[in-house]
Amino acid sequence: MKRVIMVSAAALLVGAALTPPVQAQPQGGETEYVVLYKEGATGGRQAIEAAGGVVLKENTAVGLATVRTGRADFAAALAKDGAIEGVAGNRVIGQAPPLAKATGTARRTDAVEKEGREAGGARGTAGKPRPGAEPLAELQWDMKQIRATADGSHRYDQGSRAVTVAILDTGVDGTHPDIAPNFNAALSRNFTTDIPVDANGAPVDGPCAAEADGSCEDAADVDENGHGTHVASSIGSPINRLGIAGVAPKVTLVNLRAGQDSGFFFLQPSVDALTFAGDHGIDVVNMSYYIDPWLFNCADNPADSPENRAEQVVITKATQRALDYAHRRGVTLVAAAGNQGADFTKDFVDTTSPDFASEPGEAPYSRTVTPSCVHLPAEGNHVIAVSALGISKRKSYFSTFGNGYIDVSAPGGDVYDTPANTRDVTKATLSAYPEQLARENGELNPDGTPNVDYVVRDCRGTTCAYYQYLQGTSMASPRTAGVAALIVGKYGHRDPRHGGKTLAPAIVEKVLKGTATKTPCPTPPAFTYTRHLPNGTTVTATHLCEGNRGGNGFYGAGIVDALRAVR
Repeated sequence: MKRVIMVSAAALLVGAALTPPVQAQPQGGETEYVVLYKEGATGGRQAIEAAGGVVLKENTAVGLATVRTGRADFAAALAKDGAIEGVAGNRVIGQAPPLAKATGTARRTDAVEKEGREAGGARGTAGKPRPGAEPLAELQWDMKQIRATADGSHRYDQGSRAVTVAILDTGVDGTHPDIAPNFNAALSRNFTTDIPVDANGAPVDGPCAAEADGSCEDAADVDENGHGTHVASSIGSPINRLGIAGVAPKVTLVNLRAGQDSGFFFLQPSVDALTFAGDHGIDVVNMSYYIDPWLFNCADNPADSPENRAEQVVITKATQRALDYAHRRGVTLVAAAGNQGADFTKDFVDTTSPDFASEPGEAPYSRTVTPSCVHLPAEGNHVIAVSALGISKRKSYFSTFGNGYIDVSAPGGDVYDTPANTRDVTKATLSAYPEQLARENGELNPDGTPNVDYVVRDCRGTTCAYYQYLQGTSMASPRTAGVAALIVGKYGHRDPRHGGKTLAPAIVEKVLKGTATKTPCPTPPAFTYTRHLPNGTTVTATHLCEGNRGGNGFYGAGIVDALRAVR
């Protein structure tokens, strides 16, 4: 069953006021903490200052602050205060060895997504598009699967500019030719600051001086990772005779950046982005990530230290407060289920957490997590969790599953969903890719043509745009968010507070599930995946689908259907 996070329903502080970050310079030996205030309590900021902390950023809607202090017993001193719910270490600052600062960026690359963009199989060649379709439409098997095509949902409903979809991700390239027409730069925000290195001195986002702008503060139309741009394009690339079309090609796209260049996603930016969405009339948010550094957040895992337990409790409570805040203000919340290829309703051995060193010497360790632990934000209350499918409509080999966890399913790619079970990059999903990244990664020839088979170019006159193949539940989630946006546009009403349209998230979810294609478990329900890897080895894994045609662990309520949702 889906894990329910129990959080007090006491009234939150009114308004999602985000105080600007303090521009203090980090000093050696100082530490950052995240501090969660008790709901309804006052005096949290004063308690922090009395304990020797400096508030760098504060979200009064959720009651969460990022704090810097040089006091070694800060957490213990603050925990005694009646206004404080919890204190957790964030990261040590000013401790990195000087040489580490000169090294390159070590990105937290999802192995599944990386595999989806490595060479393998034939280069994608677009056939002649159908009348009214975009030039690369024949490469979009994923849109055909959910009937978001020129002769499908786009024939009847392409979405509405009055509907706003926010991408909580690594950023969005707002200048990409196949995103720019629908991109709202004025409403977009960046809630992150680049982190050059972690507490062990290992590169994270890399030196700020090496950035294109020479700064750790990136503009709100920048994506130096590529993940968020792919997601945004999947939702809302316009019909403009260039490249591809998204599920809802006339919606408004907003970048609420919560992820680092490196692909890490931390608590405070996620909370700030969610509360901003609630306060500014965002209709749908897509969250194709989990909140670092814990794959699962547990309150009482015996393998965890008291400090690590406290950190996970703070993450769980603060995230759920932010999700509740956004949900109450009309935001439909959609999230990727995960790429662990595991049943999240069963015990799971996690060897990846914590995946970010917040203090010197910290490293991942093995622990068994039970269903009481939560994978956030996907397992949060009010969140629509999405599993991924391959071209044959089978659950992708990597997609996390679980009866009662998965709400719906959508195409996210599976490069091994081929007759021979060998890798074919064209069985991943194709969406926009920042040209700057393609050039930095050496994926283009001098004349601008791609030199790798996972990057595709399309030109209209002198304007060229680039696209890349990726696979993952990160790709399934935005296709679901796109259908949710179509539902808001079709059945929503005027938003008297923010303008545009709005529709209660509970209604959006009901229509989304009600119009999904009911899909039963495979027969037999224990499905064995076989993958013949390029190195000559063969890997097999068996996943058990529980449930029935009306709802099961692979497909949830079914495969989302854009045409049925608007017809």
